[in-house]
Amino acid sequence: MRVVVVGQGYVGLPLAIRAAETGHEVIGYDVDTERVKSLAAGESYVEDVSAERIRAALEAGTYRASDSVRDCGGFDVAVVTVPTPLHEGTPDLRYIEESARSLARYLRPGATVILESTTYPGTTQELFGPLLEEGSGLVAGADFHLGYSPERIDPGNPVWGFEQTPKVVSGVDAASLKAVQDFYDGLVDTTVPVGSPKEAELAKLLENTFRHVNIALVNEIAMFARHLDIDVWQAIDAASSKPFGFMRFTPGPGVGGHCLPIDPSYLSWRVQRELGQSFRFVELANDINNHMPDYVTRRLVNAFNTRKRAVNGSKILLLGLAYKKNTGDARESPSLRISQLLLDMGAEVRAADPHVVEGHQVDTRLVRVELTQEELAAADAVVLLTDHDAFDYGLVEAHAAYVLDCRRRLSGPRIEVL
Repeated sequence: MRVVVVGQGYVGLPLAIRAAETGHEVIGYDVDTERVKSLAAGESYVEDVSAERIRAALEAGTYRASDSVRDCGGFDVAVVTVPTPLHEGTPDLRYIEESARSLARYLRPGATVILESTTYPGTTQELFGPLLEEGSGLVAGADFHLGYSPERIDPGNPVWGFEQTPKVVSGVDAASLKAVQDFYDGLVDTTVPVGSPKEAELAKLLENTFRHVNIALVNEIAMFARHLDIDVWQAIDAASSKPFGFMRFTPGPGVGGHCLPIDPSYLSWRVQRELGQSFRFVELANDINNHMPDYVTRRLVNAFNTRKRAVNGSKILLLGLAYKKNTGDARESPSLRISQLLLDMGAEVRAADPHVVEGHQVDTRLVRVELTQEELAAADAVVLLTDHDAFDYGLVEAHAAYVLDCRRRLSGPRIEVL
C-alpha cells in the first residue's frame, strides 16, 4: 500500500521505516525542511532508528522523505504523528488540524486515516474526523476508514521497541477497526483492539497519568525521607522485593519529554471543561514534579552553604541534559530548568551530554563540554541529572570534589544522593 506518515519525529520515523521494511511504499511527510534533508541523506536523529535502516529503505525505494504536501496524494493509509503541545494549560491541536486539512485534499473512498498523536478523549471523532469530512466531502465510516492508535514509543528501550510493544487500535466503526488493525498487524507483534477511539485515547492518557502520579509520589517521599533521616533508596529496594502489589518507581530531578509533563494535563483539561471538576491527582502530581528542579537547586545551594561557599561565581558541571537516559531527547527536560536556575544565581554552568546534539533548545549561557578529568577537577560541584551509560562514573567518583547524584549511580565519600 501507499502509506503517508505525517510527522517524522520520535514517533513518526520509527513507524515510517518499519512500514517501509514490511514492503509498503512510504512517504514520510514533515514540514521541517532541514529534517527532510537529513532523512534524504540517510541521516538519523532518532536513536531507535539507525542510519543504516534509513539508507536501506531509501535504496530499496520503499521510503522517501518529503516536505511537499503534494506527495501525500494517492495514499491508501495515512498516519498522523504530529506534536500536541500545551499552551498556557490548554491543548494546542493546531498541528492535528493542519494535518487533517492537508490530508482531506487527497482523501479517497476506501482509504484509511489514523491519528496517533496523544490528545484528549473525543479528538478523533469530534475534531479530526469532521475536518477530514469537511475537506474531502466524504463521510467517515461510510466512505473512508478512520481510527485512533496511541503511540507507545519508549526511546532507548532495548527490549520493548516499536515491533515488540503491543499496539492499541480502534476505529469509528467495525470496518474502520478492521482496516486499522490489519495495517498494524503487519507492523507489530500484537495488536489490542478496543471499542472506540475514545477508549484508545483514554488508554494512552491513563498509562502516562499512572506513571506521572507514581513518580510524584516517590519524589515527595524522597523529600520527606531526607528530613526524617531515612535512606529512601534502601526503602525502595526493600519494597521492590515484594513480588505482588508493588511497582518500582524512583526519585529524580523531575519529569520530561512529551508524555509526563504534558499528557496527563490533557485529561485534566477535558474533565474540567466537560464536567466542571478538578482532576486532583493530576494537578497534585504536576505541582510536585514541576517543582523538583527547584528542590534539586535548593539541595545544591544547601550543599554550598555547608561548605561556606556561594553558588554565585561557582563552577557547576551538569551531567545529562536529556530527560531520559541513553536518548538525545531534551524536550521539557528538568535539566534545562535546573541549568537556568543556577545560571540566574550567577553560577558558571557547564554541561556534558553525549546524546543531546549541539544547537538544541538550551540556555545560550550554558557551555557544552565533554566529561573529562579536567572538567571534573575544575568544578566546585557536579550534578548527575541523566544517568547515561556512556558516562564514565569511575572517573566522576575519582575526580569530583562534590557530587549531587539525582539518579543513585555513584558511591563514595564525596557523593550526596537525592
